Amino acid sequence: MIPWLTADTAFPPIDQALTEPNGLLAAGGDLSPARLLAAYRRGIFPWYSAGEPILWWSPDPRMALFPDRLKITRSLAKTLRHGDYTVKFDTAFDRVIAACAAAPRPGQSGTWISAEMQAAYRRLHARGYAHSVETWRAGKLVGGLYGIALGRAFFGESMFAHATDASKIALAHLCAYLARREFGIIDCQMETAHLATLGAAPLPRDDFLARLAALVDTGDVPGHWPADGIDGVFRKMA
Repeated sequence: MIPWLTADTAFPPIDQALTEPNGLLAAGGDLSPARLLAAYRRGIFPWYSAGEPILWWSPDPRMALFPDRLKITRSLAKTLRHGDYTVKFDTAFDRVIAACAAAPRPGQSGTWISAEMQAAYRRLHARGYAHSVETWRAGKLVGGLYGIALGRAFFGESMFAHATDASKIALAHLCAYLARREFGIIDCQMETAHLATLGAAPLPRDDFLARLAALVDTGDVPGHWPADGIDGVFRKMA
C-alpha cells in the first residue's frame, strides 16, 4: 500500500517508495505550484494517466544526464554547425507542452500530459520555474522540450520533434546553456535506451538525491530565460 495525500499531507520518506512498480511513492494530493516544487526538491515527480489519481514517483535507479556529457553524433554536430534552424527559450511554452502531449509514444495509446498537467506546468512557467527550449525552422516550431529549473538542477519532462533532430538540437542548446550557468544535473526520470544514446546514465537513487540536495538551493532566482539563450554557440565552434 502507498499513502494517500490530502491537501495538507506531506510526502512520505523516499525510502518508502515501492520497488514494484519501481518508485511509486504516493497518490492523491494536487498539482499546485507549492506541491510540485516541494516534490521536485525531494526528487519526486508526478506521472499518471487519465482516469487515475495523481501518482508520485521516485524510482531507483534514476536516469540523469550531466550537461557537459551530452553525446553529439557526427551528423548532429554538422547540423548544429550548419543547419537552418533557430533556437529560442521561453517564447512558446504553451505550444511546446501541447506538442509534447500530442506526440506519439511507442507502446502508448494516449498521453500522461493531460490538460490538468499542462495547466499545472503553465502556472510554473508563469512563475519562472518551468522553461521551454524551442527549435524553429523558417518561422515554424519544429521541435522542443520543457522542464523545471530549481537552483542549478534541471528536471526534464518531455520533448517532441516534427523534423529530423529537432528535439536533439533543443537538447544540445539546453545542455550548453546549463553548463554555462554551472547547472550540475538534468533529471531524465525513467531509464530508456533512447536517453542512454544521448549520454544519460542511471544513478543510484541515494546518489541522485545527494547531488540534488546540493544543487536545488543554489543559483539564480526563478525567472524567464533570455529568449536567445546562447544563440550561435555551435556555429562559432565550426
